[in-house]
Amino acid sequence: MKVLVAMSGGVDSSVAATLLRREGDHVTGVTMRLWGGESDTGCCSVSDVDDARRVAQQLDIDHLVFNFGDDFEQHVVSPYVDAHRGGSTPNPCIECNRRLKFDRLAERARVLGFDALATGHHARVRNADGRWTLRRGADRAKDQSYVVHMLDQRALPRIRFPVGELRDKAEVRRVAAELGLRTATKPDSQDVCFIPTHGGRASFLSRRIPFHPATVIDTAGSTVGTVPIVELVTVGQRRGLGLATAGAGRKRYVVEVDPATATVMVGSDADLLVGRAVVGGVTWVDGPVDGPVLVQCSAHGAAHAARATHAGGDRVDIEWDEPQRRVAPGQSLVFYDTDDDRVLGGGIAQRSPT
Repeated sequence: MKVLVAMSGGVDSSVAATLLRREGDHVTGVTMRLWGGESDTGCCSVSDVDDARRVAQQLDIDHLVFNFGDDFEQHVVSPYVDAHRGGSTPNPCIECNRRLKFDRLAERARVLGFDALATGHHARVRNADGRWTLRRGADRAKDQSYVVHMLDQRALPRIRFPVGELRDKAEVRRVAAELGLRTATKPDSQDVCFIPTHGGRASFLSRRIPFHPATVIDTAGSTVGTVPIVELVTVGQRRGLGLATAGAGRKRYVVEVDPATATVMVGSDADLLVGRAVVGGVTWVDGPVDGPVLVQCSAHGAAHAARATHAGGDRVDIEWDEPQRRVAPGQSLVFYDTDDDRVLGGGIAQRSPT
């Protein structure tokens, strides 16, 4: 089988290529050049591209570099900026997977005659009676099924996740160390690749959109302060609001952000809790699901019991079995079967109902 392996310069994708080569597949590595601006974090730095190329040399496989910078700007960076402008909290890594890895790159692999595209994600793909399922990685501590939830019956037959079958990250590093791969001890990437460490999100966004102050009100509508940059405030935030603690032990959290009215609402921990959530832009692994599900609200969070109701089009209404903290608009909510292993689908959190 001819397999194109997306190599980010990290240990997981290096081992993915290694495992496929051991299985006898004809493997070619590819690195996507996505970001031409300042970058010293994530998987877009010059050193990461060089690491991927050097690992390919060690494995004696061909290595390609595809320049998808325009696609990255259009489908990841610009929507990220627009989301902050509108008071949402986007997840650019999920959109990169959706638009770049499993769309643009997968299509390029098909055109070039590859049978499959592989990545270093900790997830698993299964086939039963002709239907494909997406499951959590064997190492639950490193499971990344949340960030690949958009894969469906059209995409899954051509996707491979070799490291998702390994029992833990120690085994991944052991495989890399056995071959002396330069990425064997390389730390995992944790940051948004186009946001530099120096200056961070504020510096990046300030060069693309104007910042505005906002009034901070409580749930009764009383003004309690101001924030200098509403575009940087997110639901659930507690620090950086410049609010004095009112009473011993009382903490206040952001429960709503509205740049259109230059208003930020804060409330107590209890005010963060809601009984329902609205999810838009939903995609399904194998068809719409109504009824009991588990819903995960962040890449490394726990999944919570809920009931999903297909509300027409790409919208799903979620009713939590027990009230949960509001999810910031723009973040992904991913649905799992009640066995907490099989991914059903997922979408984007909309403004939270009460």
